[in-house]
Amino acid sequence: MTERRFAVVRLGSLGDIVHTFPAVAALRKSFPGAQIIWITHPRWVSLVASGGLATEIWPLESRDLSSVRQTVAKLRDNRPGAAIDYQGLWKSAIPGFLAGISRRIGFSSATIREYGVPILYTERLKCRAIHIAEQNGELSVCAGAQTPVEQINLQVAPGDEAKVHSQLKNDGVDSYVVVSPGGGWRSKCWPPERYGALCMAIRNETGLRSVINFGPGEESLLAAIKSNSGNSQPLGWNGELGSLMALLKNARCIVGGDTGPLHLAAALRTPVVALFGPTDPARNGPYPPQPVVLRSPNASTTYKRGSTPDPSLFDLSVEQVFAALKSRVETTR
Repeated sequence: MTERRFAVVRLGSLGDIVHTFPAVAALRKSFPGAQIIWITHPRWVSLVASGGLATEIWPLESRDLSSVRQTVAKLRDNRPGAAIDYQGLWKSAIPGFLAGISRRIGFSSATIREYGVPILYTERLKCRAIHIAEQNGELSVCAGAQTPVEQINLQVAPGDEAKVHSQLKNDGVDSYVVVSPGGGWRSKCWPPERYGALCMAIRNETGLRSVINFGPGEESLLAAIKSNSGNSQPLGWNGELGSLMALLKNARCIVGGDTGPLHLAAALRTPVVALFGPTDPARNGPYPPQPVVLRSPNASTTYKRGSTPDPSLFDLSVEQVFAALKSRVETTR
């Protein structure tokens, strides 16, 4: 097959990059000898590398004019035949436009959030698929891929696995469940008091310890969960991406909302229990789809950002979530 050159753009974030992997995997399978340059935010270079799909990974800090200029210059020198913008924002569409790439493929205004962006594309796709991973796949087909999505195989560094295993062992944790309570929007997050009660049920009913994954600025969230977890002794975890991948890969299950760690766990083929509120799991759920996605029948799809949990999330009881989690844990025995 004729060698081709593609520049693919997905700058962030964690879950969005995970939902782009299957589309780029389809591109790679269709053009095994192609040069695929993946342009991403510096924070996510190691994540993109774990997919093993890109020939080169270029970091781009879109708020840094010198970084943008450097990326545009490199694109002009490299001269890819097509630029595929899987993100659909001004900051992701501009490099290919300024570099003068002849084919610039992106979503139409029916899909894109930022007004006017499609004017920078030469080919604009109106999506038919519902899930964002499959919408991304439609862009790959537009670029010539034979299928929209393909299976991915994320690689976790053995050193990270050994480090996480050692740390957990030192804390007295062997077999465990990961609880991922946070997220960019608190309106997507199940209440911390219920996560605490869930940790207690997990320990009392299964004997497993809970490891609470939390990010910067989420210390109060961790404290609220621990204060409601009785004597279950959940362990807090705040590590780098490599250690997070190792933690998720070897968990018996992960429970969390529509956030990056949950989507990363699904991509690593770890069983998940996904708790959804104002976002639509048909569009934003774990991919490939997993059997346990809980959402109240009273939930409305609003994508409304807020500082408190969406009211529909209170409809999901601790008992309901634990029953779902127990069924998933039993599949990993």
